[in-house]
Amino acid sequence: MRLDDLDYALPAELIAQEPVEPRDASRLLVVDRATGVLQDRAFRDLPDLLRPDDVVVLNTTRVIPARLRLRRATGGAAEVLLLEARADGDWEALVRPARRLRPGERLAGDGLEAEVVEVRAAGEAVVRLHAEGPLEAALERAGEMPLPPYIGTPLADPERYQTVYAAQPGSAAAPTAGLHFTPELLARVRAVCRVEEVELQVGLDTFRPVQADDLDDHAMHSERYAVDPGVRARLVEARAAGGRIVAVGTTTVRVLETIADPAAPDRGRTALLIQPGHEFRLVDALVTNFHLPRSTLLALVMALGGESALRDAYAHAVRERYRFYSFGDAMLIA
Repeated sequence: MRLDDLDYALPAELIAQEPVEPRDASRLLVVDRATGVLQDRAFRDLPDLLRPDDVVVLNTTRVIPARLRLRRATGGAAEVLLLEARADGDWEALVRPARRLRPGERLAGDGLEAEVVEVRAAGEAVVRLHAEGPLEAALERAGEMPLPPYIGTPLADPERYQTVYAAQPGSAAAPTAGLHFTPELLARVRAVCRVEEVELQVGLDTFRPVQADDLDDHAMHSERYAVDPGVRARLVEARAAGGRIVAVGTTTVRVLETIADPAAPDRGRTALLIQPGHEFRLVDALVTNFHLPRSTLLALVMALGGESALRDAYAHAVRERYRFYSFGDAMLIA
């Protein structure tokens, strides 16, 4: 797929700067995959759009306070965005100012230091954290929620960048389609159909723009995933019986389409890039937000919903003044 095929015009004022209250008051654009018909609904209507034999699948990853604003020994400012903890205890990260930082340099914060171990291209780096006391407590004290760069409004409550069902810490960004759920709405969904859980720790590709003109030339960074063997078996059984698998978020889709391969382990890494032409083996419907142009996430939703139908849906959303991106409104492709 050509990168130009993933472009669209979006007025800047439609980029949501803060979440709506309550969470489920966001809008929901329903896209019928078979007919292309669009419906304007509210997210709290989601249980009415589900069937008893559906299985809704959530990504339960939890975002860590991964953005560290630190100081160099010279007094200058530096920033570290933690992406993933490595097996040796060091962290994959993005750093600024990348061109000025050198291996061995220590960046100081509130009860925490980040030692630069390695600096790579495009701001990527490896850092080693030194904390006064437990690292988790030091990150909570010194770190910030890693909001995307297009959000300029400070977040009053960090929990609004977490799903209400977030459990396992490890992500550098939220699985934002799940931000619309309240505990009450999730209970209503469970009253209609089964809900299952998987985990994918969101990493670098959420922050890194596509540089290649053709997606076939884009190298996806791998991300950790985990799924319980019982969940995997129940999903395969439900779909074989004619039920729909409804993924909440593109991260959930990537897990499900990875484990659709019987040879894939229950825990591992996935670098799966989904674009038009992909044959979906485990996902039938998708709850998702509106994504940035020229992104792999937009390619994924076009793969499921169809390129023409998704272009029409995005044009409709712009005309109807939907709110876009992480704190924006949602879409159900069914």
